[in-house]
Amino acid sequence: MTYTIINKTIKTIRRGEPDFHIDNGITIAPRAGFEISNKCPSQYKLMIVEAIRNGWVEPVAYMKDSEYMWEKLKE
Repeated sequence: MTYTIINKTIKTIRRGEPDFHIDNGITIAPRAGFEISNKCPSQYKLMIVEAIRNGWVEPVAYMKDSEYMWEKLKE
């Protein structure tokens, strides 16, 4: 019996790390962020904002290592 194992690793990029932002030469944008719906009740929005400000919730971006490698080669 033969098994094929695919080794696909995922890179985690956190806020504050050099590659967290995407730069296309005109615009710089974070790879990850938060979007709170307008339908979200204001008391929940305030709790979410407090959690972000206190560092309890942080944006994290994930990329396949192969995508990350190609992006670095393009630079």
